[in-house]
Amino acid sequence: QLEESGGGAVQAGGSLRLSCASSGRSFRTTAMGWFRQAPGKEREFVAAISWSGVSKYYGDSVKGRFTISRDNAKNTMYLQMNSLKAEDTAVYHCAPTPHVDYCSGARCYEVPASETWGRGTQVTVSS
Repeated sequence: QLEESGGGAVQAGGSLRLSCASSGRSFRTTAMGWFRQAPGKEREFVAAISWSGVSKYYGDSVKGRFTISRDNAKNTMYLQMNSLKAEDTAVYHCAPTPHVDYCSGARCYEVPASETWGRGTQVTVSS
């Protein structure tokens, strides 16, 4: 089971740090990712990280502003979001992305089925 937290309302240019806590035994050996969905928009890949934390992937819209990390000892993944923009407003979800440990090219940026997502945390950025 996954539980996201850390969302909130901030002004443009501000920062937030999201957390994704897992109660599952497989967290430490499974790649994980962050995804988001805004009302009326498609689900969007934000970032993903391999089980070891060595490999990281970012969507073009967040590259250079967001940083994904994980602490396997705490069964928790993080998303540090800086220089937030109004277009970052969405519900942010985490999900297992086991394919990321073996991916290449576009496959590393795939969005998994929403059935695997946590409930999400709302991020609202005002301009």
